[in-house]
Amino acid sequence: MIGFIKKHIALFWAKKHVQQTAQFKENAIEDQEKLLIELVHTAEKTLFGREHHFEEIRTISDFQQRVPIGDYESLKPYIERVKKGQRDILWPGTPDYFAKTSGTTSGSKYIPISKEGMPFQIGAAQSAIFHYINQKNNADFVNGKMIFLQGSPELEEVNGIKTGRLSGIVAHHIPNYLQKNRLPSWETNLIDDWETKVDAIVKETEKQDMTLISGIPPWLIMYFEKLIERNGKKITELFPHLQLIITGGVNYEPYREKMNELLGKKIDTIQTFPASEGFFGFQDDYTKEGLLLLTNHGIFYEFVPLDSYGKPDAPRLTLRDVELNKDYALILTTNSGLWGYSIGDVIRFISKAPYRILVSGRTKHYTSAFGEHVIAFEVEEAMKATVEKFTAQITEFHLAPQVNPTEGLPYHEWLIEFEKEPENIEDFRKNLDEEMRKRNTYYNDLITGNVLKPLVIRRLQKNAFQQYAKSEGKLGGQNKIPRLANDRKIADYLMKLTIL
Repeated sequence: MIGFIKKHIALFWAKKHVQQTAQFKENAIEDQEKLLIELVHTAEKTLFGREHHFEEIRTISDFQQRVPIGDYESLKPYIERVKKGQRDILWPGTPDYFAKTSGTTSGSKYIPISKEGMPFQIGAAQSAIFHYINQKNNADFVNGKMIFLQGSPELEEVNGIKTGRLSGIVAHHIPNYLQKNRLPSWETNLIDDWETKVDAIVKETEKQDMTLISGIPPWLIMYFEKLIERNGKKITELFPHLQLIITGGVNYEPYREKMNELLGKKIDTIQTFPASEGFFGFQDDYTKEGLLLLTNHGIFYEFVPLDSYGKPDAPRLTLRDVELNKDYALILTTNSGLWGYSIGDVIRFISKAPYRILVSGRTKHYTSAFGEHVIAFEVEEAMKATVEKFTAQITEFHLAPQVNPTEGLPYHEWLIEFEKEPENIEDFRKNLDEEMRKRNTYYNDLITGNVLKPLVIRRLQKNAFQQYAKSEGKLGGQNKIPRLANDRKIADYLMKLTIL
């Protein structure tokens, strides 16, 4: 009886929520312009606001003239003052949390999350689930067990500000009605070592009625493989009522075939776009490609065309100006005190009614040793098309330039960990190269002009990417290995793990 009531309450709230969100989908431009002025007005008396003359800002143009685009390094002097306990620096008062992330150039980053910002982090995840329930008209999964593969919820304090991984912070805000059904246990979540933690999660969950599983694809795969190894069953045999996978952090498509193989059959999947800096979007229609951009969640967005990014005169566009199928660097201004902040993600719009996006790469993750500027979206789509054609399965891959080969022309080197290799690896390689040439005209020109030779594939041992992540202290949680690079740091390590 309790389960019946719980399910129908979820259906009622989902329907009501989706009706309420219809308005923000229609009023995105107006909401965004209004939001920026509200954010500026709220922070007018902060140190950052005084230094940038917020009291004079009346329009988006005013804001762009006074607040330059920056990154963590440019805001770091302000954040260091906040870490010392100083108030009213970037946002009124002090933040409720610091989300601590691993930075490659800045060391650990401390991203502030204000009392105004935290509800949107939680609300966006709930909204994604409500949209799914309403679309399916089914909430059966709320009566089963749900697992969230995440970082430790143990938080430290920095001058009174609670500090930890975003997923660990979020664990403190799971609604009460989900707590009884939520796994793993608090004690298991506190385990630091990721491999030990996954083993413990497997033991806790293998006999449970799991209905919802959430995490980033590489770590879902690791969890699923350990479950299968222990039980000899596909995931949907082990969890026959599993209804929904929620994932984010990286593009899901290259993992889809491998996930379906481990699951044993297709399971509904919702893709999301969360980050320590904010929750930007989710798949509001699980049958369609693209993520709904959340334009009323305390974040004002600007978009810099990727081909202009980093240039002094780069245009700063708003929703009014964007074009479909063009790559933009994503710039944020948030209700936690990030101003003109370049998060490093690259997105492209695939719809304007409503505004739906794809995450197409990272501003720092690209391959352009020869001027080709290959981005993640291109390599992921090329890999997806090739994998589907050859019914192969991959665990992960990485692309790096080989500028100084021992003989012959330079080339793009693809290091691939296959779950299921194609019958003919040479045909696979040729097809992958053709798919890349279709998607990047500069790359095609380099091949036809005999500047580069066609790409080379190196097959990797099983768990090669896990070994690399472990070597860097980045195994588990929300850590992600870049799919492509402009140097050979990752590639040189992986080359030690190739199959001859």
